[in-house]
Amino acid sequence: MLRHSSEIRGYAIHASDGVIGTVSDFLFDDTTWMVRWLVVDTGNWLLGRQVLLPPGALAVVNHIGHQFSVKLTKEQVEACPGIETDRPVSRQMESSIFNYYGWAPYWNSGGYTGLAGYGDGFLPGTVLPPPEPTQKEKEIEEAQHAKDDPALRSATEVTGYDILASDGAIGHVADFLVEDDDWSIHYLVVDTANWWPDKKVLISPLSVREIEWKTGQVHLGADRQKVKDSPAYDPSMTIDPIYERAFHKHYGDLPL
Repeated sequence: MLRHSSEIRGYAIHASDGVIGTVSDFLFDDTTWMVRWLVVDTGNWLLGRQVLLPPGALAVVNHIGHQFSVKLTKEQVEACPGIETDRPVSRQMESSIFNYYGWAPYWNSGGYTGLAGYGDGFLPGTVLPPPEPTQKEKEIEEAQHAKDDPALRSATEVTGYDILASDGAIGHVADFLVEDDDWSIHYLVVDTANWWPDKKVLISPLSVREIEWKTGQVHLGADRQKVKDSPAYDPSMTIDPIYERAFHKHYGDLPL
């Protein structure tokens, strides 16, 4: 099911022997648009410290109670490699976390498909057989390894970035819609207040032509009218397969 990333921020993370903190951010891959890490603020327990957990480590998800459970102890989390919040997450840092817990890293499990099938019943030390990658997955993985370090971005940082259609600005990133089954980002929620008052629109990562990280701008391969004519969106609505098919047909992502 698609859920707003803002809704999931603040969810409590429960270890087997108590609460370890709350979700404060997500780190996503800007090539595949997959959420790779949950940033967990440990609050007063480990004062001033944040830890990373991959979505696939979540054993039980309770959206009603706004909490996740992980098959870890507080002692394990306390001794895990720490992160420096003012520096990018390197591949070396990611590897150290996976090695510490004995988990299979996501880049050995199909670079584009995320962590589906890597959650319930998943135990530290389990090495899962990776699915056969597609040609696109292989190309993405090769490109990532060529750069050595992953292109991980903070959802909190990207929130507020300006969205520019091919013929002008349309608004700014207000939220993300994330599929909680495989943790893929399906849409950016865009606040168009300065262009189209009292409206929000969805933009698919497939429509993103370029992101200028230094200036905080997202450039689209569609013009303003194309965006305005897209299927109507309301934050309270449920995005179902019928809506998604109509949306992607509008943008030419699916055959007519």
